Amino acid sequence: MTILGWAQIALVLALTVAAAVPLGRYIAAVADGRVTWLRPVEALFYRAGGVDPGRGQDWRGYVLAMLAANAAGFVLLFAILRLQGVLPLNPAGVSGMSSWLAFNTAVSFVTNTNWQAYSGEVAASYLSQMAGLAVQNFLSAATGMALALAVSRAFARGGVRELGNFWADLTRVTLYVLLPLAVVLGLVFVALGMPQTFAGYVTATTLEGAEQTVPLGPAAFQIAIKHLGTNGGGFFGVNSLHPFEGPDAIATALQIMAQAVIPFALCLAFGRIVGDIRQGRALLAVMLGFVVAATAAIYAAEAAGNPLMTAMGVDPALGNMEGKDLRFGLPLVALFTATTTGASCGAVNAMLDSFTPLGGMVPLFLIQLGEVLPGGVGSGLYGMLVFALLAVFVAGLMVGRTPEYLGKKVQAREIKLAMLAVLILPTAILGFTAVSVVLPLAASSIQDAGPHGLTEMLYAYTSAAGNNGSAFGGLTSDTPWLNTTLGIAMLLGRFAFVVPVMAIAGSLAAKAKAPEGSGTFPTHGPLFAGLLAGVILILGGLQFLPSLTLGPIAEHFTMLAGKSF
Repeated sequence: MTILGWAQIALVLALTVAAAVPLGRYIAAVADGRVTWLRPVEALFYRAGGVDPGRGQDWRGYVLAMLAANAAGFVLLFAILRLQGVLPLNPAGVSGMSSWLAFNTAVSFVTNTNWQAYSGEVAASYLSQMAGLAVQNFLSAATGMALALAVSRAFARGGVRELGNFWADLTRVTLYVLLPLAVVLGLVFVALGMPQTFAGYVTATTLEGAEQTVPLGPAAFQIAIKHLGTNGGGFFGVNSLHPFEGPDAIATALQIMAQAVIPFALCLAFGRIVGDIRQGRALLAVMLGFVVAATAAIYAAEAAGNPLMTAMGVDPALGNMEGKDLRFGLPLVALFTATTTGASCGAVNAMLDSFTPLGGMVPLFLIQLGEVLPGGVGSGLYGMLVFALLAVFVAGLMVGRTPEYLGKKVQAREIKLAMLAVLILPTAILGFTAVSVVLPLAASSIQDAGPHGLTEMLYAYTSAAGNNGSAFGGLTSDTPWLNTTLGIAMLLGRFAFVVPVMAIAGSLAAKAKAPEGSGTFPTHGPLFAGLLAGVILILGGLQFLPSLTLGPIAEHFTMLAGKSF
């Protein structure tokens, strides 16, 4: 760990927060329908779909519209992946995916998970990448943002049933937020050397005289929305570690900013929507605090090096550089890893399987905390608001008062629904992991023995249920069992979580807003931020501590003893 390394981390985070301030103001204006510079295009979509943007929907109508849109997206993407071998824009002659893999991939991209049980440059055609995967990168991110805006309105309004119109929200956040940002960032990525071409793959002769196939494709703009939408699915197999996806440190810094700026901005937009910017700042402070702490933990663990390698005489001065790239260095690797797993992005610029046990445990734990730090585009905000309701409930128990948040009484119905949402993640993660490590059919996919092998399987289901999509590595995941169960975990983590959250929003929107009194617990200061952070840690830590103890923690102490499996 060096001062220069920390300076890099501080600079990237400072620029991200600075960019989030005006973006949050802009998103709030989009949510209110005050941004109209593409109104003719917007109106065209409404006429084509028969949508009245002024017609509001209650929480059930909003959820049903969201589920219908995502179901249609799944069917279309599944068909493209199965038929890509006979469809155009396939210069490499890629064949159609198996039904198991197509199911897993379609679910993955529809749920904003982007788990990849395939290598992009050899298993997906240009048409699949653009018309299938990139389209879902926009729509899954827009879905999350639309849901977050609907939940935000529930706190801003009182005595109403309507939370907005899903089709209008989906259209506006796509046209006014995601598409312009992706175009600008995509052009920057092209300028930095990322390919954006329909040309076929190139054959090159190496220095040893061997022939090597160099994959190309329309990558730059898909990589832009991959990060902006916290999608994470790489155009190439090794993701942002590939020189075409992560050509240099500047591109890596921009990717870090891209995957965190919208989740940060949505917190500030929430503050503006509810009429108190301090509320958004408090949520942002908690998110930022966890990102900094996770970055520090990863940086320290990897900078300390691998004691097994040190015992073999390897100089530990550079830290644990296995699976990492000197173009980025440990500081940007640590910050990238913390933001991508905290933000449910799932992109990687280093191989997590090569991290030290504690360094690899941090991204695993960040996902297990609920993907709210800062969480995915939209999903991070509404997930954080669930924890905020639980935090004020705990505060109310401490002082013997009925808990309230932003003028809304938090009662038994909301707390039951909040706990139902929170319990979905550990149920999916621990349940599927427990079955898979004892089922020979699934356990045969594990590469390594001992605690590290357990971590590989635990990370896979954590990533899937948390809608993150990053892979720990060392796991043969393209099997019928893992493709199916990981797909089910993704569906539970996305949609089974959303339904109770939207039910909470509907219940709160119907309640009248009560004015703050002298006994109202302030939810905009450091006391609430500390309580919120504690609730997140306790709910996450207590549920997953036993599995972490058997996995990365056991491996850490084994390594300190000078042993390996």
